[in-house]
Amino acid sequence: MKNILFFFYLITGIIMVNDASANAYKFNFKSVDGELIKLSDFKGKPMLVINTASLCGFTNQYADIEVLHKRYKKDGLIILAVPSNDFGNQELSTNEKVKEFCTTNFDITFLLTEITDIKGNNGHGFFKWIKEEAGFLAFPKWNFYKYLINKNGELDSWYASTTKPDSNKINQKIRKIIADK
Repeated sequence: MKNILFFFYLITGIIMVNDASANAYKFNFKSVDGELIKLSDFKGKPMLVINTASLCGFTNQYADIEVLHKRYKKDGLIILAVPSNDFGNQELSTNEKVKEFCTTNFDITFLLTEITDIKGNNGHGFFKWIKEEAGFLAFPKWNFYKYLINKNGELDSWYASTTKPDSNKINQKIRKIIADK
Protein backbone atom coordinates (compact mmCIF):
# COMPACT_ATOMS: atom_id res chain seq x y z
CA MET A 1 0.00 0.00 0.00
CA LYS A 2 2.84 2.41 0.83
CA ASN A 3 4.32 1.81 -2.62
CA ILE A 4 1.01 2.64 -4.27
CA LEU A 5 0.68 5.86 -2.26
CA PHE A 6 4.27 6.81 -3.04
CA PHE A 7 3.68 6.17 -6.74
CA PHE A 8 0.49 8.26 -6.66
CA TYR A 9 2.32 11.08 -4.86
CA LEU A 10 5.16 10.91 -7.36
CA ILE A 11 2.79 11.08 -10.33
CA THR A 12 0.75 13.88 -8.75
CA GLY A 13 3.91 15.85 -8.04
CA ILE A 14 5.00 15.51 -11.64
CA ILE A 15 1.63 16.68 -12.86
CA MET A 16 1.79 19.69 -10.55
CA VAL A 17 5.27 20.57 -11.84
CA ASN A 18 4.10 20.27 -15.44
CA ASP A 19 1.11 22.50 -14.72
CA ALA A 20 3.37 25.05 -13.04
CA SER A 21 5.53 25.25 -16.16
CA ALA A 22 2.60 26.63 -18.18
CA ASN A 23 3.11 30.14 -19.48
CA ALA A 24 1.67 33.52 -18.54
CA TYR A 25 -0.84 33.46 -21.39
CA LYS A 26 -3.34 31.51 -19.31
CA PHE A 27 -3.95 34.51 -17.03
CA ASN A 28 -6.37 37.41 -17.31
CA PHE A 29 -6.70 40.63 -15.36
CA LYS A 30 -9.37 43.31 -15.24
CA SER A 31 -8.32 46.80 -16.23
CA VAL A 32 -8.78 49.74 -13.91
CA ASP A 33 -11.84 50.52 -16.07
CA GLY A 34 -13.25 47.00 -15.65
CA GLU A 35 -12.35 45.65 -19.09
CA LEU A 36 -10.79 42.22 -19.58
CA ILE A 37 -7.03 42.10 -20.16
CA LYS A 38 -6.10 38.71 -21.59
CA LEU A 39 -2.36 38.07 -21.48
CA SER A 40 -2.89 35.65 -24.39
CA ASP A 41 -3.62 38.73 -26.53
CA PHE A 42 0.06 39.61 -26.16
CA LYS A 43 1.53 36.38 -27.56
CA GLY A 44 4.84 37.06 -29.27
CA LYS A 45 5.44 40.26 -27.32
CA PRO A 46 7.60 40.84 -24.25
CA MET A 47 5.74 41.87 -21.10
CA LEU A 48 6.76 43.59 -17.90
CA VAL A 49 4.30 42.98 -15.06
CA ILE A 50 4.73 45.05 -11.90
CA ASN A 51 2.79 44.98 -8.63
CA THR A 52 2.28 48.58 -7.59
CA ALA A 53 0.81 50.84 -4.90
CA SER A 54 0.05 54.56 -5.02
CA LEU A 55 1.27 55.47 -1.52
CA CYS A 56 4.48 53.43 -1.37
CA GLY A 57 8.00 54.80 -1.01
CA PHE A 58 8.72 53.24 -4.43
CA THR A 59 5.75 54.93 -6.13
CA ASN A 60 8.07 57.35 -7.93
CA GLN A 61 9.09 54.32 -10.03
CA TYR A 62 5.93 54.96 -12.06
CA ALA A 63 7.91 57.72 -13.84
CA ASP A 64 10.65 55.27 -14.88
CA ILE A 65 8.06 52.69 -15.90
CA GLU A 66 6.52 55.29 -18.22
CA VAL A 67 9.99 56.00 -19.67
CA LEU A 68 10.39 52.27 -20.42
CA HIS A 69 6.94 52.17 -21.98
CA LYS A 70 7.70 55.08 -24.30
CA ARG A 71 11.13 53.68 -25.18
CA TYR A 72 10.03 50.13 -26.07
CA LYS A 73 6.36 50.43 -27.03
CA LYS A 74 7.28 50.56 -30.72
CA ASP A 75 9.16 47.26 -30.21
CA GLY A 76 6.06 45.61 -28.76
CA LEU A 77 6.80 45.77 -25.02
CA ILE A 78 3.61 45.49 -22.99
CA ILE A 79 3.72 46.94 -19.49
CA LEU A 80 1.07 45.96 -16.99
CA ALA A 81 0.89 47.64 -13.57
CA VAL A 82 -1.09 45.67 -10.98
CA PRO A 83 -2.14 47.87 -8.04
CA SER A 84 -2.51 46.03 -4.75
CA ASN A 85 -3.20 46.82 -1.13
CA ASP A 86 -1.46 43.67 0.11
CA PHE A 87 1.77 45.27 1.28
CA GLY A 88 1.34 47.87 3.99
CA ASN A 89 -2.14 49.01 2.90
CA GLN A 90 -0.50 51.51 0.56
CA GLU A 91 -3.06 51.58 -2.23
CA LEU A 92 -5.88 54.06 -2.62
CA SER A 93 -9.42 52.94 -1.80
CA THR A 94 -10.94 52.72 -5.30
CA ASN A 95 -9.92 51.95 -8.87
CA GLU A 96 -11.05 55.42 -9.91
CA LYS A 97 -8.72 57.05 -7.37
CA VAL A 98 -5.81 54.85 -8.50
CA LYS A 99 -6.39 55.78 -12.15
CA GLU A 100 -6.67 59.48 -11.33
CA PHE A 101 -3.53 59.37 -9.17
CA CYS A 102 -1.47 57.60 -11.86
CA THR A 103 -2.62 59.78 -14.74
CA THR A 104 -2.42 63.07 -12.82
CA ASN A 105 0.96 62.49 -11.17
CA PHE A 106 2.77 60.32 -13.74
CA ASP A 107 0.76 60.68 -16.96
CA ILE A 108 0.95 56.91 -17.44
CA THR A 109 -0.01 55.42 -20.80
CA PHE A 110 0.69 51.74 -20.07
CA LEU A 111 -1.92 49.21 -18.91
CA LEU A 112 -3.23 49.48 -15.37
CA THR A 113 -5.34 46.77 -13.73
CA GLU A 114 -7.96 47.09 -11.07
CA ILE A 115 -6.81 46.78 -7.45
CA THR A 116 -5.83 43.11 -7.19
CA ASP A 117 -5.07 40.67 -4.39
CA ILE A 118 -1.58 39.25 -4.77
CA LYS A 119 -1.07 37.09 -1.72
CA GLY A 120 -3.27 34.86 0.39
CA ASN A 121 -6.13 32.61 -0.62
CA ASN A 122 -7.55 35.24 -2.97
CA GLY A 123 -4.18 36.01 -4.55
CA HIS A 124 -4.20 36.32 -8.32
CA GLY A 125 -3.13 33.19 -10.18
CA PHE A 126 -0.39 35.04 -12.05
CA PHE A 127 1.53 35.63 -8.83
CA LYS A 128 0.98 32.06 -7.67
CA TRP A 129 2.43 30.98 -11.02
CA ILE A 130 5.45 33.24 -10.45
CA LYS A 131 6.10 31.51 -7.13
CA GLU A 132 5.75 28.08 -8.76
CA GLU A 133 8.03 29.04 -11.65
CA ALA A 134 10.79 30.86 -9.79
CA GLY A 135 10.35 29.95 -6.14
CA PHE A 136 9.61 31.75 -2.91
CA LEU A 137 12.22 34.48 -3.41
CA ALA A 138 10.54 35.66 -6.61
CA PHE A 139 7.13 36.08 -4.99
CA PRO A 140 6.49 39.75 -4.14
CA LYS A 141 7.61 40.71 -0.66
CA TRP A 142 6.62 44.33 -1.21
CA ASN A 143 5.29 46.68 -3.87
CA PHE A 144 7.04 47.21 -7.20
CA TYR A 145 8.38 43.72 -7.85
CA LYS A 146 8.95 43.42 -11.59
CA TYR A 147 8.45 40.33 -13.79
CA LEU A 148 9.80 40.20 -17.32
CA ILE A 149 7.97 37.72 -19.53
CA ASN A 150 9.54 36.66 -22.83
CA LYS A 151 7.81 36.38 -26.22
CA ASN A 152 6.82 32.77 -25.45
CA GLY A 153 5.01 33.78 -22.27
CA GLU A 154 7.74 32.36 -20.02
CA LEU A 155 9.14 34.12 -16.98
CA ASP A 156 12.53 35.41 -18.07
CA SER A 157 13.62 37.32 -14.98
CA TRP A 158 12.33 39.12 -11.93
CA TYR A 159 13.49 42.11 -9.94
CA ALA A 160 12.80 43.27 -6.39
CA SER A 161 11.41 46.67 -5.43
CA THR A 162 14.87 48.21 -5.12
CA THR A 163 15.76 47.58 -8.77
CA LYS A 164 14.78 50.69 -10.68
CA PRO A 165 12.61 50.02 -13.74
CA ASP A 166 14.96 51.99 -15.99
CA SER A 167 18.10 50.25 -14.70
CA ASN A 168 20.72 48.95 -17.13
CA LYS A 169 19.95 45.43 -15.96
CA ILE A 170 16.28 45.62 -16.96
CA ASN A 171 16.98 47.55 -20.17
CA GLN A 172 19.52 44.95 -21.31
CA LYS A 173 17.08 42.10 -20.65
CA ILE A 174 14.27 43.88 -22.51
CA ARG A 175 16.52 44.55 -25.52
CA LYS A 176 17.64 40.91 -25.55
CA ILE A 177 14.06 39.64 -25.49
CA ILE A 178 13.03 42.08 -28.22
CA ALA A 179 15.96 40.90 -30.38
CA ASP A 180 15.15 37.19 -29.88
CA LYS A 181 13.22 35.74 -32.79
